[in-house]
Amino acid sequence: MLKPMTRALKTTFSTGIFALAASGIANAQDVTVSVQNLTQGIYFTPILIAAHGADSHLFQSGQAASASLQAMAEGGDISGLATDLAALSAQSVENPAGGLLGPAQSATATTITTDGTANTHLSIVAMMLPTNDGFIGLDGWEIPTAAGTYTLTLNAYDAGTEANDELINSDTGGVPGTAGIPAAPGGDAGTGGTGVTSQETNSMVHIHRGTLGDLNTTGGVSDLDSRTHRWLNPVARVTVVVE
Repeated sequence: MLKPMTRALKTTFSTGIFALAASGIANAQDVTVSVQNLTQGIYFTPILIAAHGADSHLFQSGQAASASLQAMAEGGDISGLATDLAALSAQSVENPAGGLLGPAQSATATTITTDGTANTHLSIVAMMLPTNDGFIGLDGWEIPTAAGTYTLTLNAYDAGTEANDELINSDTGGVPGTAGIPAAPGGDAGTGGTGVTSQETNSMVHIHRGTLGDLNTTGGVSDLDSRTHRWLNPVARVTVVVE
């Protein structure tokens, strides 16, 4: 769980790269972060980026997902995590892409002015569509104090909160605890699937096994198209520029 602190930020969004100020050293640094979608046919829901203390986490592998993480991973709702961050001395950026981030696109924003408190670690999350509870994740990466450009590749994680049935359920699929994928933003999913599985053996946050899909657009086991929706890790690239 995140530990109590306070948040202060001032932002103006555009399209492209965004910057956030981080510290943990004598003087605050300007840190520019860019997030790029590396997949063929997967979309990222609104992205949440946070600079926070070393002991805070939005998620951790091998640990159960919080209710806020579950809401993000199953329905793309970052409001719970943003509320958690509001109780921290964390700087955060919500939805820098201004909506969905499509394949090959990058998220951007203008400079964020912060108070330069001890926020030394960087975390990033966003749901992947169409998946049941898959999300891109960076957990508490220590921000370098040396000026330079740093490139990270992000894996997809499974929140462990929902069976990966790979069925589109646009009515209630995004509700936490309700089976189904809320949408396929590319409009390229099928219908009539019977479901890849109805249960999972690992209920903790873990590396996602990927999408199975099939080639049957009106049946089969999955509503997802293996030619479009199948992906392998890594799924995102993050570029961090420390000035």
